[in-house]
Amino acid sequence: MSDTVEIEKKFLVTGDGFKEGADRKVIRQGYIAADKRMNVRVRQKGDKCFLTIKAQRDETSRHEFEYEIPCAHAETMLKEVCEKPPIEKIRYTVDYAGKTWEVDVFEGVNAGLMVAEIELKSADEPFDKPDWIGREVSSEPRYLNARLIEEPFNTWGVSYGDLLKS
Repeated sequence: MSDTVEIEKKFLVTGDGFKEGADRKVIRQGYIAADKRMNVRVRQKGDKCFLTIKAQRDETSRHEFEYEIPCAHAETMLKEVCEKPPIEKIRYTVDYAGKTWEVDVFEGVNAGLMVAEIELKSADEPFDKPDWIGREVSSEPRYLNARLIEEPFNTWGVSYGDLLKS
């Protein structure tokens, strides 16, 4: 179990330079409940499964409670309890300039979308950006995984290239 305050920033990804030397895991996740203030999600990450509760603290941080659960339970929840369609993605974990970046390459109804996240100790903590990092989208709710179930990328009516330009 982890109980932390999460402070993260999200960015679009401009290339695939993050793949070299990165750890790679397939992720499937679904949401039991999600709104602007809180969400409860089930995640299958490789051969491990988790139940996670995230609750908004303020504009830049959230409480996060995560518990490992049996994968048979997660599979049942993903099939029978969670909203559809589930989020499908490949997560690449990359170390850069003393920080860990997580790059999600989405599949399924969100195919074509790539979002990188970095967790920070404070909202104003300085960090270096790799050359494959594009514009920041931290304050844009449509990039939240819980929103991608409601409004998948394939319904946005824009190309990924257009997102990088805006």
